[in-house]
Amino acid sequence: MPLVRGRRAARTATLVVCVLSAALLPARAHATGPDGATPVPPAPPASAAHPGGPRLERDAAALHRAGYTGVSVRLDTPRGAHTARGGVADLRTGRPVPWQGYLRTGSTTKTFVATVLLQLTGEGRVSLDDTVERWLPGVVRGHGNDGRRITLRQLLQHTSGLPDYDGDVVPEFSARGYLAHRWTTYSPAERVALALSHPPSFAPGTGWEYSNTNYILAGMVIEAVTGRGWEREVHDRVLRPLGLRHTLIPGDHPFLPHPHARDYQQFGPGEPFTDTTVAYLPLDGGADGSIISTAADLNRFFSALLRGRLLGPAQLAEMRRTVALPEGSGGVPGTRYGLGLEWTPLSCGGSYWGHSGGGFGFYVWPGATEDGRTALTLSVHSQAGDPVVAGRQARAATAVVDRALCDARR
Repeated sequence: MPLVRGRRAARTATLVVCVLSAALLPARAHATGPDGATPVPPAPPASAAHPGGPRLERDAAALHRAGYTGVSVRLDTPRGAHTARGGVADLRTGRPVPWQGYLRTGSTTKTFVATVLLQLTGEGRVSLDDTVERWLPGVVRGHGNDGRRITLRQLLQHTSGLPDYDGDVVPEFSARGYLAHRWTTYSPAERVALALSHPPSFAPGTGWEYSNTNYILAGMVIEAVTGRGWEREVHDRVLRPLGLRHTLIPGDHPFLPHPHARDYQQFGPGEPFTDTTVAYLPLDGGADGSIISTAADLNRFFSALLRGRLLGPAQLAEMRRTVALPEGSGGVPGTRYGLGLEWTPLSCGGSYWGHSGGGFGFYVWPGATEDGRTALTLSVHSQAGDPVVAGRQARAATAVVDRALCDARR
């Protein structure tokens, strides 16, 4: 999600939500590329009829001038697709950002996981009002945390009050800390145990705070209900039906498939950029943030979701039932949170749905209009070490998303 929410460690840093899980990707069985991933096809030609094309190109270049090392954006509309890029994919070689590179999606993973859990509710196999205790008996206990009082709905909407585990797996927010700890792995149960060593932020249902622990538990619930890991369920229920051949869940494999831009994190004001393309495995290594995808696949996913291809009307309505975010939560003013889905108002009227994600050295902002007919994914490949600068850059990026979706309506 844009800006930092619910983090105890490095609360003023620009690190957000991030990547890589603890199980091998079922979807990779059909892959044919050198990294085990399906090769990405060449970029589609820009749609000459699309009025926002030149603006996208100018905006991508402007985001690079604002300090992002690399930028890419893809807009899909009923009139065609347009892609734009700015900056470089590699500070050492200066090669350009690939047109359709693979991206770490960070917390955008949460929308995929929420979709599967809502499908299970539509099948009558689970209820959003079930307690965590029903499916994971004895797992959520300690320091005032109690799974008997927390529902699955509260997990998906971040109203559970459960503390976030991420501060415990980032002991040192520095280049040295990243390099020293990036190979460490944690199981879902270990991540939950780390979180439960802290007291809850509030009583269940009485507040809102972003916590990756919620989605680690959601993934564990999916396995308890189905007898299969959340990775397999996401593959069989979402990736395969939609033909998302460039979306994968890499497990503890820390490398991006080719092509991709390199990611760079500045760990403090004035510090040099550190290449963080290799995943930081301790952070969000599961159902809270492990998916790798492309802008084209993300746009297809959110369009299909909003057009009712993945959920029945009742389940989609539940997903879109939102709560207001507390002041200071970050993101675009007026943003609301549903069940693994963010609602954001547009300056030209109307709104869009999506779920942003980020981590060491990257952010993605995917979203689709209410009717799902227009979708956009913006990705950036660096994070500034000065939180003031990082916040200014993030606001510029979300303004690009707003302008592009507004232009597409004209």
